[in-house]
Amino acid sequence: MAALLNNFSGLEPECGTDEAGRGCLAGPVVAAAVILPPDFECPQLNDSKQLSEKERDTLRPYIEQNAIAWAIGIVDNVEIDRINILNASILAMHKAIDGLTLRPLFIISDGNRFKPYQNIPHQTIVKGDAKYLSIAAASVLAKTHRDELMQQLHAEYPHYDWDKNKAYPTIAHRKAIALNGTTPYHRISFNLTGDKEFYEFKKAAKKVEKKKKSSILPHELKF
Repeated sequence: MAALLNNFSGLEPECGTDEAGRGCLAGPVVAAAVILPPDFECPQLNDSKQLSEKERDTLRPYIEQNAIAWAIGIVDNVEIDRINILNASILAMHKAIDGLTLRPLFIISDGNRFKPYQNIPHQTIVKGDAKYLSIAAASVLAKTHRDELMQQLHAEYPHYDWDKNKAYPTIAHRKAIALNGTTPYHRISFNLTGDKEFYEFKKAAKKVEKKKKSSILPHELKF
């Protein structure tokens, strides 16, 4: 495994940010923002999806203790349903950056979608959590903090096995939804049971929305 890089922009401090829980059927999307010292080293650190739960739990306190600054941002399922998961994920990252005790001069974000944060320059990096230490650190913090939240929610609704599946769309989770119905934490805008009809409906709805937008004259556009 190639060593992860410390910095993308050449500016300090640089903040890395990532989220966890985009594809889940319930619970919040959680993001982390992390500023690491320029000499930070951690050979074990990698994209959280490539690490075991035990490895993530071991890395979390090391990151939190050695980072210059770190913070968590949370957007709940109600807001996800209202603004969609992409916007909610970016909002969670913005909230995490809001929580930093040090203002970064540059932001690097995992993936290919991000919205400007104040007037700070940024760069999206596809698979950035496997390339840059600060994004990998944010990935670990976002994942572990979200898993912790889902453990707490599991205590309220044990039928869905959120302590194990963390609300991802496993067969068992979808069967539990079909059997027990939804909870206040489920994302109603998601295809909770995997029905093909849902996908067809969403596809048709997108076509209608696209047609509506294309019929709007330029002077009628609102931002």
